[in-house]
Amino acid sequence: MSVQCETTAKQSAGADMGLFERYLSLWVALCIIAGIGLGHLIPQAFQNIAKLEVAQINLPVAMLIWLMIIPMLLKIDLKALKDVGEHWRGIGVTLFVNWGVKPFSMALLGWLFVGYLFRGWLPEEQIDSYIAGLILLAAAPCTAMVFVWSNLSRGEPHFTLTQVALNDVIMVFAFAPIVALLLGISSIVVPWDTLLLSVLLYIVVPLIIANLWRRLLLIGNNGQQRLDRTLKTLHPWSLGALLATLVLLFGFQGEQILRQPLIILLLAVPILIQVLFNSGLAYLLNRAVKSPHCVAGPSALIGASNFFELAVATAIALFGFESGAALATVVGVLIEVPVMLFAVRVVNSTVGWYEQREGIQSYDECCPPG
Repeated sequence: MSVQCETTAKQSAGADMGLFERYLSLWVALCIIAGIGLGHLIPQAFQNIAKLEVAQINLPVAMLIWLMIIPMLLKIDLKALKDVGEHWRGIGVTLFVNWGVKPFSMALLGWLFVGYLFRGWLPEEQIDSYIAGLILLAAAPCTAMVFVWSNLSRGEPHFTLTQVALNDVIMVFAFAPIVALLLGISSIVVPWDTLLLSVLLYIVVPLIIANLWRRLLLIGNNGQQRLDRTLKTLHPWSLGALLATLVLLFGFQGEQILRQPLIILLLAVPILIQVLFNSGLAYLLNRAVKSPHCVAGPSALIGASNFFELAVATAIALFGFESGAALATVVGVLIEVPVMLFAVRVVNSTVGWYEQREGIQSYDECCPPG
């Protein structure tokens, strides 16, 4: 990529950034503080909202996720999915990191930090349960929020959808054996209702709504302009839903965070390292195999994010609601959004360095306008 093209890309990206994107880290920090504070001041209100769930899936949060991902799914032309095979290198890297590295790296980090380095600061009777929760968290890749991370990193949307669909299929067959292997349990009770409902709520239904909406917008003259105006109108609502989700997630656990902050902090360390390690590994491997940046970005973020609804449900089913495993998965929920936003920032800030490698397509070649 030439210096002129790189400068133009940066100027274009900067022009597209509104107030929300420009100060997103500040809004995230404020929402975390607001969530913890409100969860402490009015715990009953958040408890009532938390009870609005089906199969461990909180319905208000699910609605907010719809508001986040439907605008991103509007960008997807289902007819173009046939061309995703061109990005087979990125698909291969993501599958390798998701299923060949992530669960095992988390198990290693759990044993190292929780089982050894932090052992003296944690309740002895919960050590094994904490490690189990960390493994459950990493054993399945995220289903819904990856569309948000992909969009924020200007990722190729068709690649993201294809990769999520592949992960969902693999998860049905691989989740239980991997967890059983790493936990040393002969049989795993997979909460199929959570798994299947999540795929239905976060992939199938929003994709159908977005595709029908897209078709209606594109009917007649000036269809592309109507689609662009709709996306522009929905964009701030989508980011607002992301921030509202943060307030709810931290509000649900506000009392617990204030009651045992040290345990929350210690459990967050291996999760943080795991996210950074796996996202960095996927990013570098994509650069090594010369995937375009619009594929490497979502690949890195898909490779690092976790399917926390499934992890929480499985931890409760196996170890109980008050177990260390359940707490460890909840910590994963709490740090998922802030850490993934940091990973997005790193991916976006290194695009110039990434595309300096010979043979890598520029963003405009990978994702041409329109």
